[in-house]
Amino acid sequence: MMEEHIEKLRGVVRDCVSKHLYSSAIFFADKVAAFTSDPADIYMQAQALFLGRHYRRAFHLLNASQIVLRDLRFRYLAAKCLEELKEWDQCLLMLGEAKVDEHGNFSDTKDSNVMYLDKDSEDREINISSAICFLRGKAYEALENRSQARQWYKAAIRADPLCYEAIECLIENHMLTCEEEKSLLSSLQFAQEDGWLSSFYSCLIKKVPKYIKNTHYDKASIVEEKFNELEKEDTSNHSLTCTLKNNTDLLACKAEYYHQCGEYQKCFELTSVLLEKDPFHLKSTMVHIAAAMELGHSNELYLMACNLVKDYPQKAISWFAVGCYYYCIKKYDQSRRYFSKATSLEGTFAPGWIGYGNAYAAKEEGDQAMSGYRTAARLFPGCHLPTLYIGMEYMRTHSFKLADQFFMQAKAICPSDPLVYNELGVVAYHMKEYAFFTSFFVSVKKKNDHFALWCMWYKKAEWWFKKTLAHIPTPLSEMWESTVVNLAHTLRKLKLYSEAITYYEKALALSTRSLSTYAGLAYTYHLRGNYTDAITYYHKALWINPDDQFCTEMLTVALVDESRQGIESEI
Repeated sequence: MMEEHIEKLRGVVRDCVSKHLYSSAIFFADKVAAFTSDPADIYMQAQALFLGRHYRRAFHLLNASQIVLRDLRFRYLAAKCLEELKEWDQCLLMLGEAKVDEHGNFSDTKDSNVMYLDKDSEDREINISSAICFLRGKAYEALENRSQARQWYKAAIRADPLCYEAIECLIENHMLTCEEEKSLLSSLQFAQEDGWLSSFYSCLIKKVPKYIKNTHYDKASIVEEKFNELEKEDTSNHSLTCTLKNNTDLLACKAEYYHQCGEYQKCFELTSVLLEKDPFHLKSTMVHIAAAMELGHSNELYLMACNLVKDYPQKAISWFAVGCYYYCIKKYDQSRRYFSKATSLEGTFAPGWIGYGNAYAAKEEGDQAMSGYRTAARLFPGCHLPTLYIGMEYMRTHSFKLADQFFMQAKAICPSDPLVYNELGVVAYHMKEYAFFTSFFVSVKKKNDHFALWCMWYKKAEWWFKKTLAHIPTPLSEMWESTVVNLAHTLRKLKLYSEAITYYEKALALSTRSLSTYAGLAYTYHLRGNYTDAITYYHKALWINPDDQFCTEMLTVALVDESRQGIESEI
């Protein structure tokens, strides 16, 4: 009868935990442990204390038991108590000595002599070794040893692909480069029934190349194929239809993918629907803020910032949203202060550091901007944006060779971002201009060499711009109009006038209010001797900006040239 009564008390403890009545759970668990002195009941008592936030008492109970070093559950829960107490060195000491390599292979000298005492369960469990590896990673990250943290997170996800926290930390904290992400994903051993999880992880890892050539289609999206797999309805079980089509996490992931592709309106519309469904889904909120920033929706940013500050005053995302609002309305000093506050609340909040640098860059305060970008590049080695922005700052100060080096580093980290290729094209174009001007200060014998170099940089710029367009989903959106115009300018410089005109016309199909496009098209017609069309487009350019000096002067020249041509033809 006593055993039956104790089992009922255990049931009471489990029920109290499920109803979040932690004081009641602690009370009854303490009595059960006193009755039995069973290690499993002691563990249940420690678990109740942990859930009731009595971390020091729970740790003392676990540490006082003789089984703490022989049962992985005891050791892990004791380390979790130390994690909550922020005693990171003691946490690592409790977990024991272990070694891990760059690929996430680890060895734990203590684990060979320990037990894992648990009650039989029909539920599928996450490997305890994976949980321990993840906790080691968190401890090292808290101690600012990000290299070791990255290796232990990799070890955790490799030990058990179900440990989602590990891959989330690796991706959200930008710890892996493109090649490392692909290598890690290919090394994971999923169970047969976890095919959907493999596809989901593939969607999370967005630095993989997004497009592949296909014999039937010009471009087939690798990531979108994974999304389609997850959204497809599985009707193999007639009593249950399995699909993630309306899953918030998957749709948030898709919205982030749209943002990375530059489809900001599509992204904004999707996140708007998601936030109506789940207003407190912070991943969707983050993407929604980013899309609203790109689209210049200052009113939406203001409302988001107010709600976030009210609901989450201690979260970095709240003050980041405030900073984005001020950045959007061009009040850069205020935006910088709020980006700084976001990073002070959460030092590993990548958007905050990048926004901090951008706020300084917007006011052309290069040194402070560089400081923010360098901090972000050091903290987030898997994020290419800080390196890309450092390159942009060097380009702004005409340090083209340094800019080119940083753009190439950004390309190595994320070879799928078309913006990187666009900037490489721009820097190649400018390096050609630099080569052209320096050619005036060298001897006549070297003129031909400089002319060859001049053409080489233009060819290189053309190649980069065409590669940019190859990485952009079709049809092109207006945001890529400048890339098309840049390519047209480059082709004009190479005297490929027909091809240049084709790209100018493509740019006009994207935006009809670009002075640069009309001026470039007019000048190209002018160079070809087609003065009538040149005059027409000079007039269109001047309609946009009547004070443009280049178009005004060239229109006069074109009119004179056309008159001269008419006179010569009559003669």
